[in-house]
Amino acid sequence: MADIRDAVQSNEKLTVDDASSAARRVYHWYDLLCPFCYVGQQRDTIFEKHGFDVVSLPFLAHPDIPAGGRAVGERSGPMYERIEEEDRAAGLPLTWPDRLPNTRMALAAAEWTRRHAPRSFPALEKALFGAHFALGEDLGDRRVVEKHAAEAGVDIAAMRAALDNGAGFALVDEAEALGRKLGVRGTPAWWVAGRLIPGLFPREYFEQVAQAVSAGGPGAHPATMGR
Repeated sequence: MADIRDAVQSNEKLTVDDASSAARRVYHWYDLLCPFCYVGQQRDTIFEKHGFDVVSLPFLAHPDIPAGGRAVGERSGPMYERIEEEDRAAGLPLTWPDRLPNTRMALAAAEWTRRHAPRSFPALEKALFGAHFALGEDLGDRRVVEKHAAEAGVDIAAMRAALDNGAGFALVDEAEALGRKLGVRGTPAWWVAGRLIPGLFPREYFEQVAQAVSAGGPGAHPATMGR
């Protein structure tokens, strides 16, 4: 079965078989405006600590947001307090933005980078999350995305071409289609050893999953573990 890194180099389409082919690979669907995905970066480090290869894949969580973005009010209540606490624990700066962008273009740029300039992807993904949640920048503005891509070492001319000719957006569609086949309905979501983790569960749960899969291989069943 082809490794995902082979697919990156050959531009083969992602398939369900790819997602099921390696016990030590984790697929993580994310959106750059999702605060749970922002925290989810910390959950990825748990899997990486246990020797898993984490593959980040785009998934547009709010396709209803218009191209110009949408204003959002004050965030308050237990859910937001939990997110803020998680961010502090993970050392992630957080300033709630007053607008939500349509992130499809930013996701397309990020996914194109993952597929065609993989060494630049981790820095770009981190920078784009920070642009939204720490700097209050508009991820619907291509100039913002290109600035962070350039700082991450991406070939901007090649990335622009992929966005202009639709190739970058097609990669987002492909990643979303794979997610939907595996049961992904929102972000964040992780596919681990043939099972889906739909949402941001406590850090301890991810530790338990990583340990169980490491001990039991592909037959381990994370969904049966206590949350």
